[in-house]
Amino acid sequence: MTNMISARAGSLMNGEPNLSTTERGAYMLAGLGLAAAAAKPRPNPLLNILALVGGSYLAWRGYVGNCPVKAALTGSHGSERISHHG
Repeated sequence: MTNMISARAGSLMNGEPNLSTTERGAYMLAGLGLAAAAAKPRPNPLLNILALVGGSYLAWRGYVGNCPVKAALTGSHGSERISHHG
């Protein structure tokens, strides 16, 4: 069980960086800003949770330097570019 968890965590951290230094900084800045906005009390606590989770994810992607969305759109990592096949 522990090996499976560590393998999954490793797969999240491994991968060739596909973000430039500027993009990484922007991801981290936007993510930390969104996560900080989650600290403001709101009538709906679900918004706080969503802001915290979304901001944390953006900041993590900036730290790691790998964005799966950009990889899918640009076709990096050997995957096919998103297009209409039909």
